Amino acid sequence: MPHIERARPGDAGEILTLTRAAYVTEAQLYGDPFIPPLVESVDQVRAAIETGTVLKAVEGHRIVGAVRGKLSGTTCLVGRLVVAPDVQGRGVGTALLAALHESLPQAEAFDLFTGHLSEGNLRLYRRLGYVETHRERMDDHLTMIHMRRQNGASSGT
Repeated sequence: MPHIERARPGDAGEILTLTRAAYVTEAQLYGDPFIPPLVESVDQVRAAIETGTVLKAVEGHRIVGAVRGKLSGTTCLVGRLVVAPDVQGRGVGTALLAALHESLPQAEAFDLFTGHLSEGNLRLYRRLGYVETHRERMDDHLTMIHMRRQNGASSGT
């Protein structure tokens, strides 16, 4: 299992490359090559690292996963959970989310969203205690499913 630690601003380029690799399948699933993770700049990734909590999963000298969290009041907004395609299904995403939950004990809840066709993501989030709060139709081919996990909910691990 990779080691999980806080990302540093110097990790922005590698995290951006990882994010693009991980989101290609999402873009194909929804038929949209311009989803926000695919058009983000390295400066935007660096800013996220500098202003929020960004954790990375490191295996050897390679970043194989990352997740972002940003406090908004007492809620942590979770974003960009990414795992390198060649290590998906090995618990990296679960470990990253669990580490994010632990790293922000002051958060009363964790909110995230994913597309309605992203079954693997939905299974992972439900297993970690996230429950659907509402759906938001973005356009004909995409409905976002918003989910929340109360801090202290079962981590599934």
